Amino acid sequence: MMNFKPPETKTTSSSSTAEKAFSLISKGWEEVRSSADADLQLIRNRAKELENFLNSVPTITATATTTITPGEIDFVKKLRPKLSEIRRVYSSPDFNWAPKGKLRIDLSGIKNAIVTETEMEDEKLGKWRRERLKDERQFGELSNWEPIRAFRNRLREMEVEIKSPNSSSPVEIFEGIKNSEFMEKVKSSFKSICKEPEESKGVPPLDVPELLAYLVRQSSPFLDQIGIRRDISDKIIESLCSKRRNKLLLRALPEGDSSLIEGDNMNDELELRIASVLQSTGHHYEGGFWSNSTKQNISDGKRHVAIVTTASLPWMTGTAVNPLFRAAYLAKSERQNVTLLVPWLCKSDQELVYPNNLTFSSPEEQELYIRNWLEERVGFKTDFKISFYPGKFSKERRSILPAGDTTQFIPSRDADIAILEEPEHLNWYHHGKRWTDKFNHVVGIVHTNYLEYIKREKNGALQAFLVKHVNNWVTRAHCDKVLRLSAATQDLPRSVVCNVHGVNPKFLKIGEKMAAERQSGQQVFSKGAYFLGKMVWAKGYRELIDLLAKHKSDLDGFNMDVFGNGEDAHEVQTTARTLNLNVNFMKGRDHADDSLHSYKIFINPSISDVLCTATAEALAMGKFVVCADHPSNEFFQAFPNCLTYKTSEDFVEKVKEAMTGEPQPLTPEEQYKLSWEAATQRFIEYSDLDKVLTSEKGSDSRKSRKGIGKSVSMPNLGGMVDGSLAFAQYCLTGNEFVRWCSGATPGTRDYDKQHCEDLNLLPPQVENPIYGW
Repeated sequence: MMNFKPPETKTTSSSSTAEKAFSLISKGWEEVRSSADADLQLIRNRAKELENFLNSVPTITATATTTITPGEIDFVKKLRPKLSEIRRVYSSPDFNWAPKGKLRIDLSGIKNAIVTETEMEDEKLGKWRRERLKDERQFGELSNWEPIRAFRNRLREMEVEIKSPNSSSPVEIFEGIKNSEFMEKVKSSFKSICKEPEESKGVPPLDVPELLAYLVRQSSPFLDQIGIRRDISDKIIESLCSKRRNKLLLRALPEGDSSLIEGDNMNDELELRIASVLQSTGHHYEGGFWSNSTKQNISDGKRHVAIVTTASLPWMTGTAVNPLFRAAYLAKSERQNVTLLVPWLCKSDQELVYPNNLTFSSPEEQELYIRNWLEERVGFKTDFKISFYPGKFSKERRSILPAGDTTQFIPSRDADIAILEEPEHLNWYHHGKRWTDKFNHVVGIVHTNYLEYIKREKNGALQAFLVKHVNNWVTRAHCDKVLRLSAATQDLPRSVVCNVHGVNPKFLKIGEKMAAERQSGQQVFSKGAYFLGKMVWAKGYRELIDLLAKHKSDLDGFNMDVFGNGEDAHEVQTTARTLNLNVNFMKGRDHADDSLHSYKIFINPSISDVLCTATAEALAMGKFVVCADHPSNEFFQAFPNCLTYKTSEDFVEKVKEAMTGEPQPLTPEEQYKLSWEAATQRFIEYSDLDKVLTSEKGSDSRKSRKGIGKSVSMPNLGGMVDGSLAFAQYCLTGNEFVRWCSGATPGTRDYDKQHCEDLNLLPPQVENPIYGW
């Protein structure tokens, strides 16, 4: 028994309170004791009744047929005639067990016997309960049970101690319980459960300048659409946050971690500041108004990459050749499954696009042609899937436009990573599912400088202004990351500049062969200068004719061969003859053709290209390249055989230098830099594909550094803008009149009957039914 030391001074109020408290406790224990006595007596009575019942039943014989004398059980007496009747009926030879038998048995007797017996038992039980409640206070036999007696004695001792003048006050009693070891353990358990995060302490709330800065930060997509450049938005954010920048960040970030404020990226710092405030409040954002959290899960251990492009062989254009090599080298690593999705043209469009009147009657026939062409050049067996989507050729735009929803031609089980070659081109008139909604990661690769081409047309300045914002619109709505092959392209949202194209391995082998022949003393370059490209004015023919015409006297005796076919061929040749230029025009041919190996100088004055494939091929073959000092040629300027010019006079000097000099053989490092292995490695790095491929399923690759999650856990205004842009595009591209006004080829919203026959597709009305009222 515990003895509490009484206090030296007591008050009358404390004694009165103690007596009241003990009286309440005593009254409660009296009720508990009475209830326990009644329950124990009830158990004792039921045991006696069970004993009497067992004594009244005769001995049970443990034989195969156990018998019980039914004379003592009324229920069995009433049930016995019915059982005899059942036995007699079922043993009759006329009884039919089939479901259609007409024999019926009256079981009402059994039912009445059971119901009557149950009612009698309920009546007896109710009478017994009433008697128990009347007499439960009269039994005291169990009062001598040892546990109950000990508990009762302990209560009496506590009552005597509290009433004695030397007892402790209730306050001291409760203080002793409070300070006991048991209570300490309870308190520590509750603290561990309800522990407040350490990082939430001391985080000051956001002030007005920070809120305004974050509003500007999230409104950047809208500001960009109306023509306010991102650098202006960054300056506004910096001016709003500069006053309290260091102070707030040092207080919001973990102790001793000041590395995050050393950089100049104010946007990241603002994101971290918002994130720290959100973490201190425990807020977690589940999704946005336009967001879609139902991304596809990976069905097997391998990731899936779908490469979607706007052209296909035998059309020898950059968007047909480069995506084909990209698919081959991505599949070669065997880290992921690869699908190349190319447009299928009906025979009438094939005759307009493919050279030498080459046509295909089925997708399988064209796939065989593509694989044979590719494997002949890469030198290994390709292991990737080729699929087709419906496309239509636009004579006005001289390009292939998708017909219908292109996303539906990638199965949902393979909708993991999408690579959109020319994302703006693919999505100008896209009427279907948003790419970022169906795929986990979407990368766009910009091939063409559309703005430069459009400026050369009638009302080009106005058209270029509109197309610039449309390109901004569709790439923001459908891409997570955009790669620009050079800085000559339009600056798009979430874009970086990187050359992710390589050259055909065949050209590197030609360069090695030419270098070996030169070392053996042979003359390998017996011809002068040439140019190769599609014969349209925008491909550099205008610049070439202007330069040759302006410096005709300076380049006296200079002859040049031009190879190409195109829509402007007749006009280009007529202009050159009118100016009496020393230019020989020939039909287009493959750049790897044997007849082109002996040329020493490749001249490309084009400033409309993004990254000229023919320039890279000429460098790979060990030739001189004379090109303009332009962002599209920045990647090639590191090679010693690349001679760039800034003015027309400089052009003449570079041409004369190339005619009198000899190109240097490529080093192994330069050869690797031009190869598709290096281009694939650059693509994986700059597209964040390495992070996506190595990340766990369903994990968010956009985790911030130092363990502090950015404000992706709060409503993202940028994401809402992107989703609203995609929804607005879906509504506009669904209207045929709007499509026609914006320049879309009529009938491209859905694929036509010929596409259904060629690709074995269901009609659009069945694939996407429209339900009326």
